[in-house]
Amino acid sequence: MARGKIEIKRIENATNRQVTYSKRRNGIFKKASELSVLCDAKVSIIMISSTGKLHEYISPSSTTKQIFDQYQKTLGIDLWSYLHERMQETLKKLKDANKNLRKEIRQRMGEHLNDLSIQELRGLEGEMENSLKTIRDRKYQAIHNQIETCKKKVRNEEQIHKNLLNLQHEFGARDIKQQYEAVDNGGDYETVVGFSNGRSPAFALSLQPNPPKDLHSDLTFTFP
Repeated sequence: MARGKIEIKRIENATNRQVTYSKRRNGIFKKASELSVLCDAKVSIIMISSTGKLHEYISPSSTTKQIFDQYQKTLGIDLWSYLHERMQETLKKLKDANKNLRKEIRQRMGEHLNDLSIQELRGLEGEMENSLKTIRDRKYQAIHNQIETCKKKVRNEEQIHKNLLNLQHEFGARDIKQQYEAVDNGGDYETVVGFSNGRSPAFALSLQPNPPKDLHSDLTFTFP
């Protein structure tokens, strides 16, 4: 059964287009390999798909550079000289741009101003004033941000100090309450008067629940 004739036009479906490209590319590379072997020909094929992917075939007995060199020699053209000229033009443009930038930098530093006209000097002066204003605004903003940061740190330290004082007062009141509760309950006990931060007490007072008539004989002060 004969194959139907395929209409040669762009395949709209992307998947079908890629599948057809892969199949036909492999077929072309196979034919090129057969041609290279059967006829001792130098064959070079470069293919770029619609997605930008590069595929290449080169005869085993040759290289891409050799093919290009022979192509230039046969046609009498120099592809590399054209590329070299383009590179030289690009390099010249970059050098000119670099020279102009260096000149502008020196002028902004107050150098090489003799060749400038009054109009150019006025323009340079305006640019410098605008640049100076921008720098000052940025400096003031940086100072403001630093001040606000310092204020925030001070407020945080003050809050921490306030919280510590509140804790100190709370624990101090709790200790005093416990001492009074011990006095109310009676019994043998020792009341220690000192600092709430854990340092040695100022003195210790020992009392009896039923004091005798002579209080001075049983009242004992003990100093650390």
